[in-house]
Amino acid sequence: MGHDNLGVAVIGSGYWGKNLVRNYHDIGALRLICDKNESLLAGYKETYPKIDVCLALNEVLNRADIDAVVIATPAETHFSLAREALLAGKHVYVEKPLVLDENQAEELILTAENQGLILMVGHLLQYHPVFIRLKEMVNSGELGRINYIYSNRLNLGKIRREENILWSFAPHDISMILTLAGETPETVLTTGGNYLHKRIADVTTTHLEFPSGLRAHIFVSWLHPFKEQKLVVVGDRKMAVFDDMLAWKDKLLLYPHTIRWEKNMPLPDKGKPERVEIEQAEPLRQECEHFLSCIRDKTNPQTDGREGLGVLRVLNASQRSLNENSASVALKNDARGSEGVAVASDSKKKKENFVHETSVIDSDVVIGVGTRIWHFSHVMQGSRIGADCNIGQNVVIGPDGVVGNRVKIQNNVSVYKGVTLEDGVFCGPSMVFTNVYNPRAEIRKMDQVRPTLVKRGATIGANATIVCGLTLGRYCFVGAGAVVTRNVGDHELVVGNPARRMGWVCVCGERLTDDLDCIACGNRYRNDEGKIKQENRGLPE
Repeated sequence: MGHDNLGVAVIGSGYWGKNLVRNYHDIGALRLICDKNESLLAGYKETYPKIDVCLALNEVLNRADIDAVVIATPAETHFSLAREALLAGKHVYVEKPLVLDENQAEELILTAENQGLILMVGHLLQYHPVFIRLKEMVNSGELGRINYIYSNRLNLGKIRREENILWSFAPHDISMILTLAGETPETVLTTGGNYLHKRIADVTTTHLEFPSGLRAHIFVSWLHPFKEQKLVVVGDRKMAVFDDMLAWKDKLLLYPHTIRWEKNMPLPDKGKPERVEIEQAEPLRQECEHFLSCIRDKTNPQTDGREGLGVLRVLNASQRSLNENSASVALKNDARGSEGVAVASDSKKKKENFVHETSVIDSDVVIGVGTRIWHFSHVMQGSRIGADCNIGQNVVIGPDGVVGNRVKIQNNVSVYKGVTLEDGVFCGPSMVFTNVYNPRAEIRKMDQVRPTLVKRGATIGANATIVCGLTLGRYCFVGAGAVVTRNVGDHELVVGNPARRMGWVCVCGERLTDDLDCIACGNRYRNDEGKIKQENRGLPE
């Protein structure tokens, strides 16, 4: 199937991303693979020598031959990547879940609509030929009135530390059940067990009650002796079982069981199972083809942003129930007619902080309004974090850490005592600050801490190292993997080990021309005795 030479970039090519890379390559749409893992990219370059690879998102967004981006990175990165791609005019496919925050999902949906772009969520089983046939049977009434749906998604592993089993396994099942039900549940109740980690559920059971009387439950676990992926739909005329672990010919079986009543007693009438013939096809290939077809034909995806938001709302209600000792959580229509988790009393939306249940916040800590702190992070005593920050997974701040407003700290970063991040600083994944110049394990040297100042708007790339006692200037840019051993000036671009200046960057993050102009946003700069200063004000200095 041709797709009018549409060009796709895959962002995140690891555990699941490699399957997307393979399919878009086989379709003929793959142009670029973006990943922070250089060794992984080197392997792809050997396998697909005609496909370009890169480390930076900007390289993806600046390519005119890239019509769409496919995002298969950790969930906490989905919003920022998808938003930047949409604003750059690219169609976007995001692996499940769409995002972690409902307000962010709504923003992406509106951004896609305003830009006239496709936003699609990777709820893979919606594109499984067996589920498509099952959906047809339900919609046509072949099974009769649907009374009950349940799903099991069980395995031994893959055990994760960045999310619990609910967020890892259940999105697909929630997506299928909501589609078959054709309505939003009234209440959600989730129970769980934490066996491998006291704060991460390894096993959960979610119960959904719908306005029509339909009920459903979802059982997911990564502590199970064997793999099971099964969806059972119980109608009053027939019952259907979608068992994805069986051979293709047995994946969908119909049971013409019915219940008859004698003397006010229900008695089962059992029938022999019937195979349903379905043409075999790879679901992921079908999903990829669907995304490209929606771009080409300007049609809405089966799993668009609003479908993804519906799944997210059930996930959040399930997590809330889990957090509140399996309390029943009601879902209701909000003022705009969409479905939302019911709030206790205040109908006005308030900007609030979010701290993931696996993170630890010590005493005497200040966290600004709208700041989000994700999985397994630790904010230590005496630290101060500003408003609207995004603190990724496995981040340590403090003690006495100082973080300004609108700062983004990606996964696996430690902001030690003595490090100050001003407003708008970006710290890339796994970059390193130090605070003692010549440490020894057996000699205490905390009285020798050298302060590090990172000024407003500076960007520090992934895996970079900042030796303590330095100042990084306003809107400077430290390249991925650089080792910074000297002060960095305002707007300076430095790369390498040791880091050396390679040019200058604009407030917007793009590299300046030799004439100190920014082609991207139109800002102009001048060199004032070795210091770069902005002449016009296209973006705030």
